[in-house]
Amino acid sequence: MADSAQAQKLVYLVTGGCGFLGEHVVRMLLQREPRLRELRIFDLQLGPWLEELKTGPVQVIAIKGDVTQAHEVIAAVAGAHVVIHAAGLVDVFGRASPETIHKVNVQGTQNVIEACVQTGTQFLVYTSSMEVVGPNVKGHPFYRGNEDTPYEAVHRHPYPHSKALAEQLVLEANGRKVCGGLPLVTCALRPTGIYGEGHQIMRDIYYQGLRLGGRLFRAIPTSVEHGRVYVGPLRACPPPIPPLAGNVAWMHVLVARELEQRAALMGGQVYFCYDKSPYKSYEDFNMEFLGPCGLRLVGTRPLLPYWLLMLLAVLNALLQWLLRPLVLYAPLLNPYTLAVANTTFTVSTNKAQRHFGYEPLFSWEDSRTRTIRWVQAMDGSAQ
Repeated sequence: MADSAQAQKLVYLVTGGCGFLGEHVVRMLLQREPRLRELRIFDLQLGPWLEELKTGPVQVIAIKGDVTQAHEVIAAVAGAHVVIHAAGLVDVFGRASPETIHKVNVQGTQNVIEACVQTGTQFLVYTSSMEVVGPNVKGHPFYRGNEDTPYEAVHRHPYPHSKALAEQLVLEANGRKVCGGLPLVTCALRPTGIYGEGHQIMRDIYYQGLRLGGRLFRAIPTSVEHGRVYVGPLRACPPPIPPLAGNVAWMHVLVARELEQRAALMGGQVYFCYDKSPYKSYEDFNMEFLGPCGLRLVGTRPLLPYWLLMLLAVLNALLQWLLRPLVLYAPLLNPYTLAVANTTFTVSTNKAQRHFGYEPLFSWEDSRTRTIRWVQAMDGSAQ
């Protein structure tokens, strides 16, 4: 029988390992992958929290690097057994240029694929997005759909367009011969709207409500539904709740673990990443956490008609374009975010369960409790 030292033989690389999702994936790997010998964390900005991970039995190596630089990616990938590619530029507000979004999300992903091919790394898990599918800009609803549900994906915004192109690259790379002659095995995960501790948009909405005297004004009809998925608590979650990673991170780790044994089944596949969080509009869902923290949502119907919101969104987009040479103007409301918020997009899938035994680690009740506690722990003076 092999001893524990022999059992710890795998080398994992997580790109974007210091991002919102990436940190949770890193912590989940350390908790739930007993075969792990070395964990490499590749990111443009390395977090100070990485130091606390270097005292455990797994060798944790932090690598400061840029996915758009092919030579840096190759150096990080060399010798890894599995790559979880979570690095990406998530921007639906126009903070970055379309060229930058494409360079990071598309060219960066191509660099990761080529690095796997050149170095002989055989297994690649890609963090995609539900926005690869939709909601589309035409406002077509997607009601309890799965990975095989027909849907017209229409992308005019740089972010979903870039994720769709990157996902296509990953899936088309499945079966390519890597150095040594073995086939590359790839798959992609499509998280629905992620929530949980550390979520910047939730933080922004909370502080906005505080500035408005504890009120938020309804802008989305209650009939609109979205699927959301829990990412997991941060290390600083108040006691007695332990700092574990959540459902999205768990699916990443489970896929990476099972990809070798189930390559014929899972290779080239996509999986919606969802748990049992309730289907609600973005506003009503957010109030599950913000309501117990003192905010209230005003109105049973949108305060402003949709046509007026669209006019404001278009004006915001025009202002953003005019001001870009001088100052960054990136409001929450733009034509894309308005269309997404007002379009029902809910997934209901058991493909992940059927293919590799996925079950959420955290129930909705536990996810809600943990997120409420995180909001309650925020410093209201930071608004």
